[in-house]
Amino acid sequence: MRSHPFRSPVRLIFPVALACVILGLTALSLFAAETNAPKVYTVRIQATITPVVAEFVSSSLKKAREMNAEAVVLELDTPGGLDTAMRAIVKDMQASPVPVIVFVSPSGARAASAGAIITLAAHVAAMAPGTNIGAAHPVGVGQKMDEVMSAKATNDAAAYIRSIAEQHGRNVQWAEDAVRKSISSTETEALKVGIIDLIAKDIPDLLNKSDGKTVRLGERSHTLRTARAVVVAEEMGFRHKLLSFISDPTVAYMLMLIGFYGIFFELSNPGSVAPGVIGAIALVLAFYAFQTLPVNYAGLLLILIGIVLFVLEVKVTSYGMLTIGGIACLILGSLMLFDTGAPMLRLSLSVILPAAAGTAAFFFFTFRMAYRAQRSKVSTGVEGLVGSRGIVKNEITASGGQVQLHGELWAAISDEPLPAGTAVVVESVSGLTVKVKKQ
Repeated sequence: MRSHPFRSPVRLIFPVALACVILGLTALSLFAAETNAPKVYTVRIQATITPVVAEFVSSSLKKAREMNAEAVVLELDTPGGLDTAMRAIVKDMQASPVPVIVFVSPSGARAASAGAIITLAAHVAAMAPGTNIGAAHPVGVGQKMDEVMSAKATNDAAAYIRSIAEQHGRNVQWAEDAVRKSISSTETEALKVGIIDLIAKDIPDLLNKSDGKTVRLGERSHTLRTARAVVVAEEMGFRHKLLSFISDPTVAYMLMLIGFYGIFFELSNPGSVAPGVIGAIALVLAFYAFQTLPVNYAGLLLILIGIVLFVLEVKVTSYGMLTIGGIACLILGSLMLFDTGAPMLRLSLSVILPAAAGTAAFFFFTFRMAYRAQRSKVSTGVEGLVGSRGIVKNEITASGGQVQLHGELWAAISDEPLPAGTAVVVESVSGLTVKVKKQ
């Protein structure tokens, strides 16, 4: 008995359709699992702690809260920074409804000074192999502190770090010694003395080891579910990167000098346009950076005085004394400009000395050229004819004649008769007639 010609294709369609349904359901279940999986928001901080970094951390914590993240991981590598910016970050961390895990990484990274306090304030503190933490002693502000001010600053910092260590169940004695004795520990030492909670080689390892830990979020406890979490990485956007770059003390200092150069060049050469525009933009950016940095306005005033002395050197015969004074003011002002003892927030002499020499040279030569141009004799127009030399073409008398000046014939008069071919010089100009005399 022969089979129906359409029976074989029908038999093939059924298993194929079944397989498609199974695959579709599997993909749907995987998608649902992925959608319902907890999310961990990771943020990298590899910079000095400044107000720009504090703003970035604050906005990142807000985003993590909006996406209902399971935790926020701050990958930290910093030499320290401003006390005010550090305290702002700690406040945001403590107020965050999302647990914050601070991870000192990668290998070779450090959490020094302000970074150590931020790590201690984390709900979970972790370090990668080959990292270190500590050295949180307060530094002088603007200049070396006397014994009384140093003791006050140290006691304040010690009390602050003790309270943070107690709140998160960390080694209070080590925390105080980090301030008073500037001690620093490796990741293994930190784990041993109870400064951190775990050591992890990377983010996946960190999330696996953090899974199941219970942390305090205000008045409630929360158990972390991070083992199968989806990682959402957050990098600094262009705005924060630009502001962070501008807020670097060396960059802010150079922007200020460029601003002075541009504005001065425009004032001494009106109509140049480009130098004035560049200078104005540079000054605005520099003043923005100064808002985020501890600026000593006495230092800024010394820099301005130094620039004034450079300008006066051109007009006043001081035999170089004004230039020397200007350089001294510029160097001293630059050293005092940023009111902090933190080395990463101060200008180095390798920047200050070339900048002082370059500024002195710029203002000296630029202003000298502009001053000479303003003082030089007019060489164009009617006024430029006075003092010019020419040759008599037709005899000149008190009633008239002709003289050749700059290849042109001019009507001329003279108090004495001057025959053709006589070399003469122009005494004055009246309309289109010049008065000459024998050279």
